[in-house]
Amino acid sequence: MKKFIVLLLVLGSFWMVINCQIIQENDKVIQKQNISELRQSIGSSVFMLGNLAPGDPVHFYQLNFGYDLSPKERILVEAITWTYYEPLGTYGSSDEMYHGKVRAIGVGVGYQRFLYKKFFTTIEATPFFQTFYDENDKKIQNGFQLYLQFISGYSFIIGKRFFIEPAIALKYWPVNTNFPEDFKKVEEGAPNHIFEPSLNFGWKF
Repeated sequence: MKKFIVLLLVLGSFWMVINCQIIQENDKVIQKQNISELRQSIGSSVFMLGNLAPGDPVHFYQLNFGYDLSPKERILVEAITWTYYEPLGTYGSSDEMYHGKVRAIGVGVGYQRFLYKKFFTTIEATPFFQTFYDENDKKIQNGFQLYLQFISGYSFIIGKRFFIEPAIALKYWPVNTNFPEDFKKVEEGAPNHIFEPSLNFGWKF
């Protein structure tokens, strides 16, 4: 009888160990499936808080949509708009301001690649429709700008869904058409590129 009880205990312990391993493996599979199913994301920029700063409003708004092609690749669509009062190439340190402002709105596409862990590079291209206004807020004319971004940064994952991405970006606009004459005079000598930080955040679903 004692031998039978010992045998039952051994078999029972063995069954519990096997069962626990099966449960753990199933949990890992479920976790991987949940992670792989979170292939879409929506986000924006922390710099929209600049809209609350005193002075001339920048009306900066940004909305990003991302889709993971694989664990290392993501495609992006970005809708963005802002208002600026000085050359972008010397933004924040221009010697002279426009006699008016430029209102830009565009929708761009991008490709993001994770190189090592969560370090990434991103290339984005955004065509902007621009409207020029004089100092009396009267519309002067329209223009077009092709805006390119080359971004490098790191994606911090908080939980399973929320992320924040500090980065540095080279921004370059090779095409910038139909500037009014007085805007052109202010633009003279200003570069058509600038290095700027970025701080995007988002939610995966």
